Amino acid sequence: MVEMFKNHLSGVVNDLLINLCNALAERLKGRIQEIKTIGRGYKTFANFRSAISLFMVA
Repeated sequence: MVEMFKNHLSGVVNDLLINLCNALAERLKGRIQEIKTIGRGYKTFANFRSAISLFMVA
């Protein structure tokens, strides 16, 4: 237990000081999933990537 704490000490300290969560990443993932659902499939990956770029600004 002590060894594990020593190995992850920098991560624990960063979490206590910065206090961030992954909510922003989850929202981004949700928006991309929403674009996939609305689009019902894109012919090429380039079109899908363009849609993500356009809708992320809005």
